[in-house]
Formats: sequence, structure tokens, C-alpha cells
Amino acid sequence: MESQVRGGTRWKRFAVVMVPSVAATACIGVALAQGALAASFSVSGQSFKVTADQLDGKGFEQYGAMDSGYTLSGEKALHPVAVSAFNTAKIKNMCQSVVTPNIPVLGSVSLTLKAGADKPVEASNLYIDVEDLSADATFRGLDIGVAAKDANKGPGIKSDEVANKQTNPYGFAQQADSVTLTGVKQTAWATTAGTFKLSGLHMSVSTGTHECY
Repeated sequence: MESQVRGGTRWKRFAVVMVPSVAATACIGVALAQGALAASFSVSGQSFKVTADQLDGKGFEQYGAMDSGYTLSGEKALHPVAVSAFNTAKIKNMCQSVVTPNIPVLGSVSLTLKAGADKPVEASNLYIDVEDLSADATFRGLDIGVAAKDANKGPGIKSDEVANKQTNPYGFAQQADSVTLTGVKQTAWATTAGTFKLSGLHMSVSTGTHECY
């Protein structure tokens, strides 16, 4: 299942990393009922929270960027982020949540997605635009202080046209052959991936504020 997501539709207010709309979620449910899901996606414009017991990534790069997005009122906004990029990643017990406030009649509405409790979530060409991160980290083959354009262990800088972001190719970057993050808690503004393969996906929409942490 391939799904390219871009634009400022109203449904995007309820988007998390791999669920661009309620309609797309229905398609995801059908795909999961038939077996593994592979999806391409690009979602941005509202921050969301993510937790995971463990993330094992191979081919890691990290560099600074400015995300271009929109507020819930439709105004353009820039967000400074650290882009964490992986050639491949496996994520255990992942939870993602986004809260949209001030919905008429309903108030706040929370969308929560969980996957990878029994079998890890698998991703390729994964880019996470992180605003805040806490975790225990182990890096292997770490290089610190390379220019972003010279990092070659991961998938490389995401092009501005595709990622809707501004990146200084001569800015500070670091890279590693592999990295393991445990006890992950992060706030992110956007995620893109070539493929995302989920096991045991469960999504819920509820009134009130219900976040992963």
C-alpha cells in the first residue's frame, strides 16, 4: 500500500506519523487484516509525541534543519529540529499520539496509535524531525562534527522539495554505523519513511487529552 501525503487538508489535524487521515486508516486496517503493511508517507504540520521501549537503527545520521509547516489556524510556521535519519530501523512497543485542541463541541481530541508490542515495527529510509528527545543511547562507529553534506553512513540529507524543510549542508552533523535507543520519549514535528511495516497496529480516537507520555 503506497500513500503520499501532502497539503493542508482539515484531516491533517488528526495526523500522526503513519496515519494521514481517517480514510487512510481504514485502508491500513484492511491491509493489516491481510498481513504485513508497507507504506510510504510524509506527514507534518503539528507536533506529536512518541515513545518506544527500544529503537535499533542501522546507518544513522543526525543534522539540524528548520521545518516549514502550518499552525492549526492555517498560518505558516518554522520549527527548529534535529533530523534523525536511519537506513533501517526496528522499533519495539511503539506509541504515537497527537492532541488537537479546541474542536467545536468536542473540545480536545486525541489520536493514539500503538504497534510493535510482539513483533517490532520495521522502517527503511526513516527521517524523524525531533524537537525534544530523552533516551539511553549506544552508538557504534560514531563520527561527530562532520558537515551534513559529508555524512555518508545513513540515507543522506532529505531534499527540501520532498521534506518541506530548510537544511544547511555545511552545518554540524554526526553519524554512526548503528545506534540503539532505549526508553525513548520524544516530541517530533514530522516523519517520512520509504516503508513502514507494522505488527499489531491499534489506533484509537477519543475526546480529552490522552498522550503516550
